Amino acid sequence: MDINVNGKVAIVTGASRGIGEATAAELLASGAAGVAITSRREENLAEAVARIDEPARLVSYAARADSEADAEATVADVIERFGSCDILINNAGTNPSAGNLADVDLGAVGKTWDVNQLGPLLWARAAWGQYMAENGGSIVNVASVGGMSPGPMIGAYNVSKAALIHLTRQMAMEFAPKVRVNAVAPSVVRTRLAAALWDGIEDQTAASHPLRRIGEPEDIAAAILFLVSDAASWITGVTLPVDGGVTGATSASSLG
Repeated sequence: MDINVNGKVAIVTGASRGIGEATAAELLASGAAGVAITSRREENLAEAVARIDEPARLVSYAARADSEADAEATVADVIERFGSCDILINNAGTNPSAGNLADVDLGAVGKTWDVNQLGPLLWARAAWGQYMAENGGSIVNVASVGGMSPGPMIGAYNVSKAALIHLTRQMAMEFAPKVRVNAVAPSVVRTRLAAALWDGIEDQTAASHPLRRIGEPEDIAAAILFLVSDAASWITGVTLPVDGGVTGATSASSLG
């Protein structure tokens, strides 16, 4: 099966490293006519652009994930530059709110929910309003297995990802039939955001996954590519775990 996005134009938020950068590179390698990556910091974007090294088809925007103005302006410029906005990957995420919900700092909780819940809606609305409602498209939200079950110390993050999973289903219903909306739910991936879960304890973390390794950004990028490609043209409203078997191949006894 030839899975490609030939001629399509994509925006990937939070793409200066990790899953976002890997996804941008995968889309370009799979035929995208243009890819726009976003991040808060221009210096981080410049480094990612240099690593991907596709100057004719890759552009970057210093834009906040939780800013409606930044979302609207970025989408508008991408359409002006490339002529379309066919794909949106809501990858930007944050987790500054470690701690139990009973006593975690509420300012950090608010930031987590603004970026992880509100942000994807803002960018989806911008893409929908300026292009996809008339022309169609595909959106993928990067959720987490943490949104599928509770866990210690990252409750605010998990709640935000659970909300994102439901947002995916809601938008899939509302945006059909022209726009497909799906999500991926990674487990522990070798990224800076997840470093506390694997750095220095990788063997232990890998052992908790049936496939006995942690994820790589490219694992998630490959799943995203499939979901936005025509190979998934009859799939919408789905959250696909990409998790080394954590949700699908773990026994109840090992969880309790």
